[in-house]
Amino acid sequence: MENISIWISENAVDWGIKIVIAIAIFIIGKIIARMISNLLQKALQSSGTDPMLVKFLGSISYTVLLIAVLLAAVDSLGVNVTSLMAILGAAGLAVGLALKDSLSNFAAGVMIIIFRPFNIGDFITAGGTSGVVDEINLFVTLMHTGDNQRIIVPNSAILSSNITNTSALPTRRIDLVIGIGYDDNIGQARDIIMAILNADERILKEPGAGVTVAELGDSSINLNVRPWVNAEDYWSVRPDLLENIKIRLDEAGISIPYPQQDVHMHEVKVA
Repeated sequence: MENISIWISENAVDWGIKIVIAIAIFIIGKIIARMISNLLQKALQSSGTDPMLVKFLGSISYTVLLIAVLLAAVDSLGVNVTSLMAILGAAGLAVGLALKDSLSNFAAGVMIIIFRPFNIGDFITAGGTSGVVDEINLFVTLMHTGDNQRIIVPNSAILSSNITNTSALPTRRIDLVIGIGYDDNIGQARDIIMAILNADERILKEPGAGVTVAELGDSSINLNVRPWVNAEDYWSVRPDLLENIKIRLDEAGISIPYPQQDVHMHEVKVA
């Protein structure tokens, strides 16, 4: 008992100094870590980086620095930091394996935020669905469909598939296929359709619209009708063109045939 008291009295001051130093290292290091994190966020903000990415990188940098400070404080107490790091590494590996899908979505979210294949308000087709982008989170992307249904798509599903961004470019081409009968005049049908295109102010003059023969089908001569419009006018111009073309062709006596088959019956005499 007396030996224990002597050992405590001899080492109390030494341990007290170590504890004070460890606390000082942690407090000062924490302050410095916060300052570095804030400086990083300000630098990213001034460079025009996405606010979500700024916040994310700021949090990550602060966490990494805080772990380094904590290890330095523990090391000052004489604890074997190498063994502690091995334990933390093993625990991190186990957590990573358990959260594999979540981490995949997280990594994909970071890539989406950095490279920006689409923005809020864009109409996209990705991850097996189509809709307008409402929000981009680190794990999922929120969209809504044309009939106002909410779609929540995992970021990994988006990044692992083709992404079609309909809103990325200012203009779009409308592709229509109009069929006319084999007995109808191609030139007359082309003139009627071109007149409709030229009369619509929403259709761009450059690039110019085109009406060409696409193919000689089984039941009709198919014409490609390809005008260009501003992207925001696409969904209003397309149905108007279909309606006007149908009305004008009917007025000119030009038919729009539907698939049909001729069936010939042969009488077979049985002996």
